Amino acid sequence: MPREAGVELHVKHRGLVVVCLMIATLMQALDSTIANVALPYMQGSLSASYDEITWVLTSYVVMAAIMTAPIGWLALRFGRKNLFILALAGFTITAMLCGVAGSLTQIVAYRLAQGAFGAALVPLSQSTMMDMYPPEKRGAAMAMWGMGVMVGPIMGPTLGGYLTAAFDWRYVFFVNLPFGIAGVLGLLVFLPKTPARPEEKFDWTGFLLLSGALAALQIALDRGEELDWLGSPVITACFVAAGLGFYLFGVHMFTARNSFIPREIFKDRNFFAGLVTMFSVGIILVASSALLSPFLESLANYPVATAGLLMAPRGIGILITMQIAGRLTNRFDPRKMMLLGYVMLAAALIIQERWTLNTSQWWMVFTITLQGMGLGMIFVPLQVVAFYTIPGALRTQGTALLALQRNIGSAIGISLTSALLAHMTQYEHAVLAGYVTPFARPLQAGGTVSALLNPATPHGAALLNTLLNIQSQIIAYGDDYKFMLFTVLPGALCILLMRRPPTPSTMAPPLLQD
Repeated sequence: MPREAGVELHVKHRGLVVVCLMIATLMQALDSTIANVALPYMQGSLSASYDEITWVLTSYVVMAAIMTAPIGWLALRFGRKNLFILALAGFTITAMLCGVAGSLTQIVAYRLAQGAFGAALVPLSQSTMMDMYPPEKRGAAMAMWGMGVMVGPIMGPTLGGYLTAAFDWRYVFFVNLPFGIAGVLGLLVFLPKTPARPEEKFDWTGFLLLSGALAALQIALDRGEELDWLGSPVITACFVAAGLGFYLFGVHMFTARNSFIPREIFKDRNFFAGLVTMFSVGIILVASSALLSPFLESLANYPVATAGLLMAPRGIGILITMQIAGRLTNRFDPRKMMLLGYVMLAAALIIQERWTLNTSQWWMVFTITLQGMGLGMIFVPLQVVAFYTIPGALRTQGTALLALQRNIGSAIGISLTSALLAHMTQYEHAVLAGYVTPFARPLQAGGTVSALLNPATPHGAALLNTLLNIQSQIIAYGDDYKFMLFTVLPGALCILLMRRPPTPSTMAPPLLQD
């Protein structure tokens, strides 16, 4: 398949274009999580069961994953500006349709369409940012752009909870309207056009194979915990279909003449290592946040408002280090900055592994901030290192693949940590219950504690079981953070495979002037 030559965008009003790109990025990132806390309200309003209402989330995630991979081809075929405006306008319109949906069938259909349009927003905004800035300024550009990607999923539940409580669950979708209109108008007026290639043929075989594999994987991960994973024929079939689909797609991509994902992109050592690194970041980015909320609210019994305030420093930490990393990427070796980020992230996970109900709020705030700072310190240098050797013609394909890898990592991270939490809670409960014997000192006769915890009485058995449940959950949360700690290692090792980008003094003069 012929490739477009690298394009450097000459933009007169670059600041306004950046604002539009940030709007698009933040809208897509927010909508991936903003509806989570509104599900119980949707369930009652749409007369749906719990299993049915979760498809509001699953439909969006599945379709976004499917449509992320061909974004590079679509941008080449129709022109990046045209595709960008269509995607942002479609995303806004389908969000409004979700807000006025009157039945479960309608909102699931609209969420599928919203996911299809939203899949293009992050890859197109990133590739546009990289084309607007010369190499020596891309670190700062990626810091600005990354704020939407990293902070959006964290802000989503908080904003969604506020809008649902103050107004109605439909406003979690209506909030997109003013920003979507502003973004579309800004792109229409200020974003330069890139050439379209209408003669490009689409690789339907590769797309269908990859789409089927991604859909099967997402469904298996989303429904696995509920249906007992491989104990369910449905989940087993989904995993088999996903594995077979990925295998056939890989064979097709490396043997077909015109694969819609160019195989030469995987020959770039930095980009390939960046894919693995982004996968590990994706696991921790969403899974750690998904664990934090139930730990604070359900286990530690913090009020919702307090739990939200305790989670906020994570986003603050990300913002701080992203700005620092953006300014320092061209002065220092970005690989060392990424390694520092992994050290900070590992330290935070080690601390979280030891959290108990007696952990102070200030220590929690420190740990959560440290985790956010580690993620921010990894994310910005990664964008620079992964793309500095990729030709401009493959940039959009690369950003789409990186976004897809982050989404897959997030989906796998949430599913594995949720399954591990449930399994280890049961396991640790059984282990702790083994210590409940007549020989245990607190249970020996003669004291107030032994009378309250006497397993021979209904009240004592219930109280004792409650205590065991609490302790087993605390241990299980620690096991989850230990699992995430092990996911840090592959990403950190991939840094050794990356080559350092040239310093500004060794670069050619920039092609783009302000």
